[in-house]
Amino acid sequence: MSSQTMPMARTLKRKAKTCPKTGLAAYLELTKPGIVRLVLVTTAIGFALGGSGLWRGWLLLFTLLGTGLASAGAFVLNHYMERDVDARMTRTRNRPLPAGTVPPMAALALGTLLVAAGTAVLGWLASPLAGALVLLTAVLYVFVYTPMKRHTWWNTPVGAIPGAMPPMIGWAAATGRIDAGAWVLFLILFLWQHPHFYALAWMYREDYARGGIKMLPVTEPDGKSTFRQSLACAILLVPMSLWPTFVGMSGWFYFVGVSVCSLVFLYMCVRWRIEKSLRAARRVFLTSIVYWMALFVLIMVDAWIA
Repeated sequence: MSSQTMPMARTLKRKAKTCPKTGLAAYLELTKPGIVRLVLVTTAIGFALGGSGLWRGWLLLFTLLGTGLASAGAFVLNHYMERDVDARMTRTRNRPLPAGTVPPMAALALGTLLVAAGTAVLGWLASPLAGALVLLTAVLYVFVYTPMKRHTWWNTPVGAIPGAMPPMIGWAAATGRIDAGAWVLFLILFLWQHPHFYALAWMYREDYARGGIKMLPVTEPDGKSTFRQSLACAILLVPMSLWPTFVGMSGWFYFVGVSVCSLVFLYMCVRWRIEKSLRAARRVFLTSIVYWMALFVLIMVDAWIA
């Protein structure tokens, strides 16, 4: 085993020793609450920019509630559909379904109920368009992206489509329509996801291979396509992340801040391309999370200043 893979192997071993959660904690784990929080942040960005602020009381609450419920339901259904794959992977074998702490039929029922509830809340209490978009997002994620992971590396570009939908959902909830600004946010998040998920796939490529997941670093182990696509998307992300200023969605505070963030993110992708190491991939992954949270803060502060 190489010096690069040893730290990751130790991490996977520690994860494998973690005791499976039981009871309500197991059901909560199925909803991926950490990722739901990121979804809600991106939804709030779309809502704020589309509706000129976050302070719209009940409408914002219903938007976040509906999006959160539907997202949680989609993640539960993802767990249900991939329970056999999770059982083969070191880092996922202790998840509630492969560990046997949640019955598969219970997960199926919970996921379906949450998606239906989220769609209803958005459609009836926020905007019918937002309800349709959240349902489309769940369908693409569960029935297109999830099965594609077993067959082709194209699962990442395709999965980036539902992954980029939350700001459009927030925008539609606030305005009842989809404007050019919503598409700008969609494209920013679409591009951002590629280096984010390719870095994660590079870190866990051996585990993905064990589970039969056709991520790009698994199907092309030399990493050339992985690095090329990650770097290309990071380069395109620089002008795209600046576009909100040029179309009047944000001001110069956002422009300066996001310029720095985008260039730092690009720099990390370049270093990963040069080093080709697990450590460099982890830096890209962590920087991608900081980038997206910084984007939210910059947008909110810029709106407050304006």
